[in-house]
Amino acid sequence: LSNQSKEAFIDWARYDDSQDHFCELDDERSPDAQYVDLLLNPERYTGYKGPSAWRVWNSIYEENCFKPRSVYRPLNPLAPSRGGDDGESFYTWLEGLCLEKRVFYKLISGLHASINLHLCANYLLEETWGKPRWGPNVKEFTRRFDPIETKGEGPRRLKNLYFLYLIELRALSKVAPYFERSVVDLYTGNGHEDAESKALLLDIFRDTKSFHMHFDEKSMFAGDKKGAKSLKEEFRLHFKNISRIMDCVGCDKCRLWGKLQTQGLGTALKILFSEKEIQSLPENSPSKGFQLTRQEIVALVNAFGRLSTSIRELQNFKVLLQQTR
Repeated sequence: LSNQSKEAFIDWARYDDSQDHFCELDDERSPDAQYVDLLLNPERYTGYKGPSAWRVWNSIYEENCFKPRSVYRPLNPLAPSRGGDDGESFYTWLEGLCLEKRVFYKLISGLHASINLHLCANYLLEETWGKPRWGPNVKEFTRRFDPIETKGEGPRRLKNLYFLYLIELRALSKVAPYFERSVVDLYTGNGHEDAESKALLLDIFRDTKSFHMHFDEKSMFAGDKKGAKSLKEEFRLHFKNISRIMDCVGCDKCRLWGKLQTQGLGTALKILFSEKEIQSLPENSPSKGFQLTRQEIVALVNAFGRLSTSIRELQNFKVLLQQTR
């Protein structure tokens, strides 16, 4: 490496360490860190369910969605209702929140729906000796998303899934200028693969720009500067707490994909709230004002890939449901 490159790396590392990340970034130098090939460990049903799994999601909703404990959140569609409350009080309360807090809830709900869809679409249907059979489980999909089975909750979850998809799509289109600069190299040690990977990534960005119905984040945190800054910081801290809660997931594969998708969403939010910094980046010198780590780039792309898969699998389930009627 040239002395200039070494100085640049030190500068990048110093900048990364000083940033207010939206997620807890695992330390790659930690003795407990593990490298995982995502292609060899696909996200699918693992059997991790029941009270332990519900405690994780309940903690995420209860601690982070700006919700007072007095308001019932009908998270589990199979849970008994509390008195005469059918869960509508939650949505009455939610509509009274500011735009930013409603958006936060919808993002978490959309993430939850997306993960549930993956599990339903790649379910262990039959465990024969040495040859397990995986595929879509219509019954499980119905249990989690059918309007009647979920007391009207399922369709809301799916709407939030589409909302989350639009948010991350918007982030990809916004971050394009960062990667379009010649100074940005997706370094792997193989020059040919680096160039090919960057070309593929830029193709994705071009596709996202051709779709104009993105979420417009300009209306968020647009109030008085002091209040907006305080709310944005609260937003960030809630999101960091969610990534910590994901560490409590007892299933290794579930924790892996849960944290990856959480970090991908956190990276998307970081991008959307850094538009000015991205636009003012220098063309031929190290990034100052905005920087993405390798970990954030991997999470961003894979999280969007998971959401895209969710949308596709949802269409597949619609076809399967029509065939079973």
